[in-house]
Amino acid sequence: MAESHVINLWPEGSKQIASPAPAEKPSPGWQPNPGRPKLDLYPPTQSIWSGTKKRGCVIICPGGGYGGLANHEGEPFARLFAMHGLYAAVLTYRVSPNRFPAPYNDACRAIRIIRSRAEELGIDPQRIAIMGFSAGGHLASTVATQPTLHVEPDDDLAPSVSARPDRVILGYPVVSFVTRYHAGSAANLLGPDPSLERRTRFSNELHVTKNNPPAFIFHTGDDAAVPVENALMFASAYAREQVPCELHIYPTGPHGVGMALGNPALRSWTGLLIDWLQDWITGV
Repeated sequence: MAESHVINLWPEGSKQIASPAPAEKPSPGWQPNPGRPKLDLYPPTQSIWSGTKKRGCVIICPGGGYGGLANHEGEPFARLFAMHGLYAAVLTYRVSPNRFPAPYNDACRAIRIIRSRAEELGIDPQRIAIMGFSAGGHLASTVATQPTLHVEPDDDLAPSVSARPDRVILGYPVVSFVTRYHAGSAANLLGPDPSLERRTRFSNELHVTKNNPPAFIFHTGDDAAVPVENALMFASAYAREQVPCELHIYPTGPHGVGMALGNPALRSWTGLLIDWLQDWITGV
C-alpha cells in the first residue's frame, strides 16, 4: 500500500500558516486544530493503462463546519482513488478562528501547487478535481464557482496558474448561506452574525455559470444537519446553465456518513462516483 507524502502549502514564515485555535480536547476522528495547511499526496497504487498517459488527481476537503476536520472524510477516499489509478491529495485547510479568506486561500493554493507540479508528478493539469464534504463541500463549491473570488498576494503561483478545478465532487455539501443553510459553518467562516449581503456572496448556488466544471453530488433526503435543498439548489443551477451534473439523492441517512461502508442502503454511492470518474481512471 503506497504511503502519502506531505506538501506544505506555504513556506516557513508565511502569514498564511495557521494561527492557533482555542484549546479543545480532540475526539476520535476529529481535528479541532488541524495545524499547518498542507496536502497529503497519495500516488496511484495501480495502473490500468499505459504508463505514457498522465493521471487525474482529486484534492479532498474533509468536512467539519469550518471548525475542524473529519478524518473519515479524508484518507479513506484518497486510498480509494489511488486504488483506481488516480492521484489523490487530502487538504488540511485552516478553520476557525481563522476566517475567510484563509480556507479559500488554502484550497486555491492546493490546486495551483498540483497544477504547477503536474509534469513532474505525471498528472494531467487539465484533470484536477476538488472534492468536499459538508463544510468542505462549501469550500469546494466556492472554489468551483468563484475561483478568483480572492487572489492572495502571498500566493506566488496565482499570477500564472489557475485555481479553477476541472471537476467538483460534493458529499452532503453546505452550499447556500441564505436558504436552509448551516448557520455554524457561516459563523465559523465569516464571523458571528454575518450580513445578508456577505452570506449571499458565499451562497454558491447563486454563482453558477456556464464556465463551472462538471459536478457530482451525493446527499440524503432527510439529512438533519445540512438540508438536502443545498444539493438540489446547486444541481438546479447547473441544469439552468446546462453544465453537466450528476446528482444522487438517497431517501434516508444521517449526515457525515463518509463512505457509508456499514450502511447497505448508502454504500453504493462511492461506486457511482468511480463510474463517473471512469474516463479519468482509464485515461481516455
